[in-house]
Amino acid sequence: MPSLEVITLSVNSVSTLEPVSRCQQLSELYLRRNHIASLSELSHLKGLPRLRVLWLAENPCCGADPHLYRMTVLRNLPNLQKLDNQAVTEEELSRALMEGEEVTAPSREDTGNGRPELSYALSAMNATAETQGDALSYSEEEASIRGPLGLKPPAQDRFPSFPQREAVSSHKNRNNVLTAILLLLRDLDTEGLEAVHQTVVSRLQALHRQELQEDME
Repeated sequence: MPSLEVITLSVNSVSTLEPVSRCQQLSELYLRRNHIASLSELSHLKGLPRLRVLWLAENPCCGADPHLYRMTVLRNLPNLQKLDNQAVTEEELSRALMEGEEVTAPSREDTGNGRPELSYALSAMNATAETQGDALSYSEEEASIRGPLGLKPPAQDRFPSFPQREAVSSHKNRNNVLTAILLLLRDLDTEGLEAVHQTVVSRLQALHRQELQEDME
């Protein structure tokens, strides 16, 4: 992940930005319609020197005052060129120093159990499957920002046809479930691991029997 330059996580139940802080090459981050509750999560983006595009709209952290929200984001991320599909002006950056609020790193209470990687895995399991419109909106979302900034359009193969997206989504969901299970195993004691082992053995035996029956038919 350290070499990633563009991350699209819109409509993904993301609740913490801590893992993104490791992406030092990141220049574009799309987080529309997620579960980011506090602007304190911006502290994880302060150490990203190349970040120029951020789409954070439709998150709980945006609050009821859009002006205060925008000023606070720009005060803490003054290198942004575009925020929520609106170009950032020099005047806004100057006003943000006076009208925005400085954010501090979120506490463990703010991020749930202090396990961001587990939060990502579980949210991926609980997120509803993306519709074709949602997948296409990612392409439109990036295109609306890249054009005015003179950035290259995304490669077409990043947004495959709908049947391909279904296959990719199915594979991704499988990996998300596997990741979540492996993370949860860390918290189990010997008794819990034994129960999991017995369940896995039983499941494997059932699958083998099913395969044998299908071969015989």
